[in-house]
Amino acid sequence: MKICIISFDSTYFDHNIALELKRRNIDTNHIDASKFKHKYKSIFERIAINFKNKDYKKQIKQKGLEEYILNQLEKFGNQDSILFIRPDKVSKKTHLEIKKTTKNYLAYIYDSCNRFPIEHLLRGVFDEIFSFDIKDVKKYNFTFISNYIYMEKREVDATELNNIIFIVISIDERFEFLNKIAKYLSSQEINYKFIAVGKKIPKEANRNIIFSRKALLPSDLQKDFEYSKIFLDLIRKDHNGLSFRIFEALAMQRKIITTNKSIQQYDFYNPNNILILDENSEINISNDFLTTPYEPLDELVYYKYTLENWVNTVFKI
Repeated sequence: MKICIISFDSTYFDHNIALELKRRNIDTNHIDASKFKHKYKSIFERIAINFKNKDYKKQIKQKGLEEYILNQLEKFGNQDSILFIRPDKVSKKTHLEIKKTTKNYLAYIYDSCNRFPIEHLLRGVFDEIFSFDIKDVKKYNFTFISNYIYMEKREVDATELNNIIFIVISIDERFEFLNKIAKYLSSQEINYKFIAVGKKIPKEANRNIIFSRKALLPSDLQKDFEYSKIFLDLIRKDHNGLSFRIFEALAMQRKIITTNKSIQQYDFYNPNNILILDENSEINISNDFLTTPYEPLDELVYYKYTLENWVNTVFKI
C-alpha cells in the first residue's frame, strides 16, 4: 500500500500521521508544502515582478507552489490513497491533476469553511471529505472526524504540577478575552502562564502575559505541558471543532478550561475535568475545579481519539 499526505505543516502536527503510517510499514510520503519557497529564475525576473501589483506576485507564487506539489508527487508515482490537508490552499485544477495519480483522493479540514471556503471543491474532486467542524459536517455532508491525540499518554503525578493554567495563543480576536482572564486570575492570585505569539503587542495587555514573535512548536512547549495543571483553550469565531490543545490535555490527563461549547457533545466530556467559559458572562473559576483531581477517561473512549484510530478511520485500514 502506498499513501501520500499533502499538507502545510507549519505547526508540525501533520507529520505525525506519516509517522504512524510508517510505523505500520506502509510506504508513506509527506509533501510538506509549507517548506516551499518561491525561487526566481533570474535577478531580472525578480526585478520585473517587483514592478507588478500584489495580485500578480501572488499568482506567480501560487503557480510555483502548485507546480512544486505536482513535481513532488510525480517523483513518488501513483498512490493508493492521497490525503490533502487544507485543500483550500490550491486550485481545483491542481486538485484534479492530483486526483489522476490515486485511487482514493481524500481531504481533511481542521477549520471552519467560513474561514477557509472550499465550496468550489465540493463536486468531482474528492472521494471523501473529513472535517472536525460539526456544523460544516451537517451543512455539506462531510464525514466527521476530530483532531487526534498525537502524544504518548502520561501518568499524572500531582507532586510535579505547578498548579498553573497554561495557554499559548496567536494574537488575534481572542486576545481581548485572554487579557480579561489574565486580569481575573491575577485578582484571585491563581498562577498562570499565558504566551501570546505575534508581531505586535496589543495596547493595555496584561503585564503578566508573555509575548513571543517566534511561532512555537509542540516540542518547544513540552515542559509547559508537563508542569501545568490546567490547559486553557480559546476558540476562534465560527469555530465548531476541537483544537489540538484539547487532545494534548487528554494525553497529559490535564483539566481543561475552554470557550468551546461544542465540547459538551463529546463522550469524554466530564464537568469535573472540563470547565466551559462564556465570553459574554462574568468569569468564575471555582476553587473546587482547581483543586479536585483529574478523573481518567475510560480506555475505550480514550482510544477513540488516538492517532492510531484516526488513521484506521481515514484510510480504512
